[in-house]
Amino acid sequence: MKKKISIVLFLIIFLLVGCTSSKQEGSKFYLSNRYYNKGEYIDITKKQLKRLKHKNYILFTYNNYCTMATPCENVFKEFMNKYKIDIVSIPYEEFKDTEFSKTVKYAPSVIIVKNGEIISYLDAESDEDLPKYQNEEEFENWIKKYVYVKK
Repeated sequence: MKKKISIVLFLIIFLLVGCTSSKQEGSKFYLSNRYYNKGEYIDITKKQLKRLKHKNYILFTYNNYCTMATPCENVFKEFMNKYKIDIVSIPYEEFKDTEFSKTVKYAPSVIIVKNGEIISYLDAESDEDLPKYQNEEEFENWIKKYVYVKK
């Protein structure tokens, strides 16, 4: 009887560990091929954003003004140029009418999307995320936790 209980407990633990490790937030993935390109912003509308449902991409939602010491779009552009990665961009006015706005409440923000689902994002209200907005190396390190970049 003890042997059966041990086996059942082992199987339960094995299944729990297996299920949680397959959904790790930090598991890396490739962007859809079209985003390894020129290192440009691709401006879209909320209607076009809906069509990216099964794609892997990086999304930048922005305001028409910036209060940061260094404009964050310049920091992101350095990363984009270095790795020739295109980032999809949408004004916050359009973005706030999308499903993603239920999770991402403030702009500017960069959102990492895998198969149409948010994997991670920068929170404009977070002191912890501020260095990622102001320093290309910090931004790059954050992106590389989730996305494979090509040099």
